[in-house]
Amino acid sequence: MKHLNKLFAGALLLAGFAANAQDSTNPWAVSFGVNAVDTKISASDPVKQQFSEFFNVQDHWNIVPSVSYVNVSRNVGSGFNFGVTGSFNKISRWVEKVPGTINTYDVVNPGDLNYYGIDGVISYSFMDLLKSKWLDPSAHVGGGYTFFGDASAGTVNGGLGLTFWFAKNVGLSFASTYKHSFDDTRVANVDVPTHMFHQVGLKFKFGAKDTDNDGIIDKEDACPEVAGLAQFNGCPDSDLDGIQDSADACPTEAGLPELNGCPDRDGDGVADGEDACPDDAGLKVLNGCPDADGDGVADKDDKCPTVKGEKANAGCPWPDTDGDKVLDKDDKCPTVAGTVANNGCPEVSEDTMKKLNDYAKTILFDTGKASFQKQTLPVLEAMTAILKEYPTAKFHLEGHTDSDGKDSFNLQLSKDRAAAVKNFLVEKGIAADRLTSEGYGETKPVASNKTKAGKAQNRRVEVKLVK
Repeated sequence: MKHLNKLFAGALLLAGFAANAQDSTNPWAVSFGVNAVDTKISASDPVKQQFSEFFNVQDHWNIVPSVSYVNVSRNVGSGFNFGVTGSFNKISRWVEKVPGTINTYDVVNPGDLNYYGIDGVISYSFMDLLKSKWLDPSAHVGGGYTFFGDASAGTVNGGLGLTFWFAKNVGLSFASTYKHSFDDTRVANVDVPTHMFHQVGLKFKFGAKDTDNDGIIDKEDACPEVAGLAQFNGCPDSDLDGIQDSADACPTEAGLPELNGCPDRDGDGVADGEDACPDDAGLKVLNGCPDADGDGVADKDDKCPTVKGEKANAGCPWPDTDGDKVLDKDDKCPTVAGTVANNGCPEVSEDTMKKLNDYAKTILFDTGKASFQKQTLPVLEAMTAILKEYPTAKFHLEGHTDSDGKDSFNLQLSKDRAAAVKNFLVEKGIAADRLTSEGYGETKPVASNKTKAGKAQNRRVEVKLVK
């Protein structure tokens, strides 16, 4: 027992030093309790036979009625733990083969045969997979060195464990480990047999930090560097308004929960820091400012605070300058009365188009050219005046000729004459994007080209309304 006492003291000393190096919640654990050694297991036997008397405690198990094992382990992340187990036992039930048989064994007392073991263990906990807070099954592998009296040898180990965490950091731990030996002649004090190592004991987790000394360990402390309150998981509430500082938009001023801890002097539901009118109760949609006429524009920004208006017009009603029932903001011709259907602009009537074409028929060009005769200029001025009355209407100018001369010459001449009318109108202030022109030569006569009068009618410019 003096060896185990030394082992146990050394393990606790190791745990004590290691505890200062931890960096997560309770990464260290120490367990101790009673072990049982069963030498009935033999690697040469069939698996079924090996475990047929697994729980034959009375005949095969060797148990010392005192603390006989100590384990120190550390969590290394992702459910894995690495640990070291030291154990001691007294072997009074030694299972050896009956001479002359293959799988027949006797249980004998080998005398004062001491058992010592030192084993490294890598275990994996299934606790997180089960999403349990108290049931902790595990599997483990490892290896070690075992002494049976005067014999000693290395073993390869594997097994299963189960811990019941009946308190936050205290659990009852069970484990069974198959320790495979490569020298299994089963002669006492000569070799180390393959055997089962069972253990049951108490397990304690420890090693958590409390950096700010507020009584809440760092892993569970939302503010591990600043002392706080348990109700806020270790975070402070500087202004004592019942809202922790990290969630308090105004941590140094006592405020209201519904305003994230900020005050509201005028009681309008808008925090003072966001209230453009903190001393006058107003509306949330207007940043806490009042709106006397209810037009959605705060009184301080409303140029007509007592008359309901439009936001886009600084709280004032939109004017209708030309009185055509289309507000100036929507009226494409705000100074000329028009129709709603034409966005406030006047619509071009058939009479207007007739007037334009009557003028167009009288446009005179120099013979064979696209230049205007002097007496035509007043006609073009009159057409310009009509087009200005309809500032959004678009028009297409068509040029036509009689059949005298070559077709190609007539086609180009008609194009040039239509373009000349367009250019004149543009120069007089008609927007270029409102006008297009095209020439059709002699292809669209309106009268016979066999008479002088017919030819005169065919030499023309026509105006078409583009819709």
